[in-house]
Amino acid sequence: MAAFRRWRAGRPFWGGLLLALGGAEILLTEKASLKVVMHIGMQGLAGYLLPALMLICGLLILFNPAQRLFYSICGVLLSLGTWLTSNLGGFLVGLFLGVVGSCLAFGWLPNQEPRRSRPRWRRGRTPAQQQS
Repeated sequence: MAAFRRWRAGRPFWGGLLLALGGAEILLTEKASLKVVMHIGMQGLAGYLLPALMLICGLLILFNPAQRLFYSICGVLLSLGTWLTSNLGGFLVGLFLGVVGSCLAFGWLPNQEPRRSRPRWRRGRTPAQQQS
């Protein structure tokens, strides 16, 4: 368990996971078989291609965090593209998962010190009174 925590701490884990889950959710909301999509044309094929690329970008963020900026930008653009091609982005759930995951991955900073907990304010005192 400690090895998994160390591995997870060295990469934007939640961002990549949410992006991959968003792509998987959109793929699962597609109802037509791939044979039907091939006859529809490029618009129908994009309904499968964009969420598959979202899933791949999410996995690449997890396993190659050095390139997270490129993958997260591609992920947010792909997520927004599913609005038109894949049932409103998987009925908005996959769209939001993809956008939030991409933003988390983009904002992740490697080797950042963990946050310290803030001191709790004493009851009944304002911050100005705390300083004196």
